[in-house]
Amino acid sequence: KNAANYVGSSLQSLFDCHKDMFYRVLSNDRIDWRHILRYVNKKLVLAISVRSDARNSEYPVCMIADDTDIPKTGRKGEMLGRVYSHVAGRGSILGHKGLFLCRTDGRTQMLVDFTLQGEEGRVASKPQGLSKKDIDARYNKERDAESKVEKRKAEYFKDKISNLKMMLNRASIEHMSFDYLLVDSWFTCKEMVKYIRRKGSKAHLLGMIKMSKTKYAVGGEEMTATAIASAMTKKKAVKYSRSHKFYYFETDAVFAGKSVKLFFYRFGKKGEWKALLSTDTALTPFKAYQTYSMRWAIEVVFHECKSLLKLGKCQCRDFGSQIASISLNMLQYNLLSYVKRFESYETIGGLFREITEQTVELSITEKIWGLIREIVSAIADFFSTDFDELLTNIINENKQLKAMMGVVQQLQLVA
Repeated sequence: KNAANYVGSSLQSLFDCHKDMFYRVLSNDRIDWRHILRYVNKKLVLAISVRSDARNSEYPVCMIADDTDIPKTGRKGEMLGRVYSHVAGRGSILGHKGLFLCRTDGRTQMLVDFTLQGEEGRVASKPQGLSKKDIDARYNKERDAESKVEKRKAEYFKDKISNLKMMLNRASIEHMSFDYLLVDSWFTCKEMVKYIRRKGSKAHLLGMIKMSKTKYAVGGEEMTATAIASAMTKKKAVKYSRSHKFYYFETDAVFAGKSVKLFFYRFGKKGEWKALLSTDTALTPFKAYQTYSMRWAIEVVFHECKSLLKLGKCQCRDFGSQIASISLNMLQYNLLSYVKRFESYETIGGLFREITEQTVELSITEKIWGLIREIVSAIADFFSTDFDELLTNIINENKQLKAMMGVVQQLQLVA
């Protein structure tokens, strides 16, 4: 379970040591955890990519970028401060933000890279939202300026866009190519559009956009997303999909000097418009919606890592130990995903791939998750509310669903 339980466990025969050795490894400034993670991931992705279900997959390979709260209860952790939480009603919390990059091929998710993020705060007299007493009480460690941990600390107050670009650069160096980068509205900006569509890049950006003051060039006119939706409604360009149960329309636009396509969706006649931006102008509204729905994979990853692998639960004060602990959580998750892929998704040798398309079986979790999505979609349509917001609130707040997911995990273990 943890280092303290090692002595006396069945694993003690592997290493003749006590818990202190593990804590010293976690706090070792010379260990390059990012390099270890990249090395292992490269081997795992290579092994998966040669499989028949990967070579013949109908799904695109996507990178998903998103952040998650890493709350802390103790106040003496190195670099610790208050960060804004997007979870409804929480405001700011004591802890860190974790910015993660996840790779998915539609069947297997792997955590590729991450940065720990902090916020400097809005009040000069209370940096990071802390009093001087709290800041003075925090753990601090003298390190070599060239140590791996100091380099990770340098990322802490960098903006998320810059850190995301660096993570994508490192992924490309390892030849971890992808078709789409899936992001929420926070990351869908001019800087990311220009970066993804830079010279030599074959990848595309597919992200949610805010119905805000940001303007897009449509038909030679600068218009906000709200104005575009209003104009297209008046032109009666809105269509309805019975199979997907939403209203939709699409339009070509120019954003950040790049040709893009905007897709608008609305659940129910009185629902609010939500929109996606794609740098891939060949996408259809349904393919864009289907591809973007793959972004939910990272929410499932966060839930599983936190509930099963104790992501962010490390109580060490040392910042390097926090980096090491999260890196080990990611390695655990990736190895488990790899094992599950080989045990659950392909018949031996893939001998029947050409005979039937039904060789890939959905796991119990995926079947129940699909049912939940259908139920939430029906509720959203009935009450003319937004599907994504409703699903997010259910995941984050609903105790019954959390209990249900616990049952699903037990069923999965039995299966």
